[in-house]
Amino acid sequence: MEAETDTHSNTARHNLSLAPSLYGIANTIRLTGWITLWVQLALAVVALLTLLFALTGKSFSNQPSSTLGIGIFWAMCGIVALLFSVYWDFRYTHIGKQLANPNPALHPSKADTIRAVQLGIIVGLLGMLLTLVGASATLGVFIAKSLSQPPGVAITDPNKIIRALDVFVMVANINGIVAHYIGTVASMWLYERVHQH
Repeated sequence: MEAETDTHSNTARHNLSLAPSLYGIANTIRLTGWITLWVQLALAVVALLTLLFALTGKSFSNQPSSTLGIGIFWAMCGIVALLFSVYWDFRYTHIGKQLANPNPALHPSKADTIRAVQLGIIVGLLGMLLTLVGASATLGVFIAKSLSQPPGVAITDPNKIIRALDVFVMVANINGIVAHYIGTVASMWLYERVHQH
C-alpha cells in the first residue's frame, strides 16, 4: 500500500514538473504562430498588391512586356505558397492551444508536432525557391534591357526601357522571399524548441 502511494505521489510530482515546460512550449508555439502569421500576411498583401498593380498597369499600357511573364508566373507561385504558409502559421496557433489544454488526451504527440513544424520548414524553403527563381528571371530581364541600351543614345524602342511597372514584379518577388525567409526561420526555431522538449 505504501509502495503504491509512493508511486502515485512520484507520478503526480513528475506530472507537475513537466507541466510548466509543456505550457511553456505550448505558449511558444502559439505566440510564434501568431507573430509569424501577421508578419507573413502583411508581406503577402504587399506582394500581391504590387503584383496586381504590375499586371493591371501592363494590361492598360500600350507597351507589351512579355519578357516579364516568367517573373510574374514565379511570383504568383511564391504567393500561393506564402498563403499556404500563412494558413500553416494559423495551424501552429491551434497546436499551441491543444498543448495548453489541461486534458492530456487532446495533446498532439511530439512526433505530430515535429512533423507539422517540418512541413512548415519545407513550405518556407519551397516558397523561397519559387520567389528566388522569379526574382532571378526578372533580374535577367532587367540586365538584358540595360545591356541593349546604347550609351548616350535616346531609346526609341519601348521594349528596351525598364519601366516602373517592371520594377513592381521585382518588388513582389523580394517581398515573397522575405516573407518565406521569416516563416522558415520561425519554423526552424520552433523545430529546435520542440525537439529539445
